[in-house]
Amino acid sequence: MRNVAFVEGVRTPFGKAGEKGIYANTRADDLVVKVIRELLRRHPGLPPERVDDVAIAATTQIGDQGLTIGRTAALLAGLPRSVPGYAIDRMCAGAMTAVTTVAGGIGFGAYDIAIAGGVEHMGRHPMGEGVDPNPRIIADKLVDPSALVMGQTAENVHDRFPAITKQRADAYAAQSQERYADAVKTAKIGPELVPVATRSPELGWGLATEDEPPRPGTTVETLAGLRTPFRPHGRVTAGNSAGLNDGATGAIIAAEDTARELGLPIGMRMVGYAFAGVDPEVMGIGPVPATEKVLARTGLSISDIGLFEINEAFAVQVLSFLDHFGIDQEDPRVNPWGGAIACGHPLAASGIRLMTQLSRQFAEHPEVRYGITTMCIGLGMGGTVIWENPAYDGTNGSAK
Repeated sequence: MRNVAFVEGVRTPFGKAGEKGIYANTRADDLVVKVIRELLRRHPGLPPERVDDVAIAATTQIGDQGLTIGRTAALLAGLPRSVPGYAIDRMCAGAMTAVTTVAGGIGFGAYDIAIAGGVEHMGRHPMGEGVDPNPRIIADKLVDPSALVMGQTAENVHDRFPAITKQRADAYAAQSQERYADAVKTAKIGPELVPVATRSPELGWGLATEDEPPRPGTTVETLAGLRTPFRPHGRVTAGNSAGLNDGATGAIIAAEDTARELGLPIGMRMVGYAFAGVDPEVMGIGPVPATEKVLARTGLSISDIGLFEINEAFAVQVLSFLDHFGIDQEDPRVNPWGGAIACGHPLAASGIRLMTQLSRQFAEHPEVRYGITTMCIGLGMGGTVIWENPAYDGTNGSAK
């Protein structure tokens, strides 16, 4: 088995879904093309013909997110026709699964280098568009009907853990907005963004250079008055959840020896990964068993982890993870640059956003050896990847 390296990740700015969003008139596959071209532009030492495969994820594989998007996007991006591609769907963990899938091929020796990515245009393709769920899922009581509505599953997590109050969720959401705003001001978020030309029938051409969803200045007080759309007098609001968003991400994944051969940077090294299933009605707790599973497989413990990138589908989901592992919700190791509550969550694209941020945080923290990217997944799953910092210098004398 060979070491697998995360070379670099990039992403488009994330937009708000809908007619007024920045990508309302932009195709989903064109967002992926921008990402692939940018990866190749940033790494001219990578001959395009050396790319062994292109794995692109989308949750709603229809329209401009269909037609085996990994292959079509590779052709549109100008990769040689000899480079194959395919599509992946694991709902919110699509891009994460694209990375782990090509990483498995690299570790096994089937690939040397691949491009993994994800896209979601929720304005054009709302989650679940065109699907026909088998009626037995509900009729045979395989799951509670609430399992098919993500916001209701978040309310269910609140029910299971009454110590996670709406006030705590709102406080975490405000913290995410603040940390994201600080990261933008200090240029920690920005270098990974790929500018995208946009078009509006009313305004003409534009250029998307920054995320559209953030709400700077959000406070606990402003969040307290928001309505709870999933349950009367509930706890889940638009303010303590990620929104509906459009965007794409991509990364170069390579065997470490191939990366060194081509002079490519090694942003981080994969240690292990795991996916786990949970009750679909409380899908938000998925990161807990996935993390426990991969920690057991790698022989590490939660105390070995020095940085956490946790996808913020809902604040309650992050808090359930932190409470389980005894981590304070203000811990600076957790989402230090904010998260999806601020910048957005274009479903299948988000996993690589987490990885890209962790990789860049590693470069700033040579005292940290291990970090994780983790997320909950619709229909009752969780996924976690453990990464090692190649810049780790061991000066603090601990595994962190």
